[in-house]
Amino acid sequence: MTINELQDEIIEEFELFEDDWEGKYEYIIDLGKKLAPLAEEFKTDENIIKGCQSVVWLNARFENGLVIFEGDSQAIIVKGLVNMLLKVLSNHSPTEILNADLYFIEKIGLTSHLAQTRSNGLASMVKQMKTYALAYQSLEK
Repeated sequence: MTINELQDEIIEEFELFEDDWEGKYEYIIDLGKKLAPLAEEFKTDENIIKGCQSVVWLNARFENGLVIFEGDSQAIIVKGLVNMLLKVLSNHSPTEILNADLYFIEKIGLTSHLAQTRSNGLASMVKQMKTYALAYQSLEK
């Protein structure tokens, strides 16, 4: 699936909750619980996202022309946010990631319903993912 198709899928999932933000938060928490744990070897200081209120680790690798992201957090709601970003951006080429307009964040209402510190952390995660993509872009064929 393309990045936009994955974003549209998330938007559809959140439309089920309409304006029920308690339900949306519960869903994000549920996504956090479903996030595959990050191997301890990747929970290093180098993989910590700067600018996040909670500790967030992000690991990236380049395989077969695609950037594979893995992540984790100590905060359950942040784990849900990490899960959504991984779903949308992982397993795509560096160019696709760099060109991605992550409109799903606004469409599902995260920008207006997250605390400022969480919004800043989300922006920091996106920035780091795009930084990895930029670093791997030179390896694209």
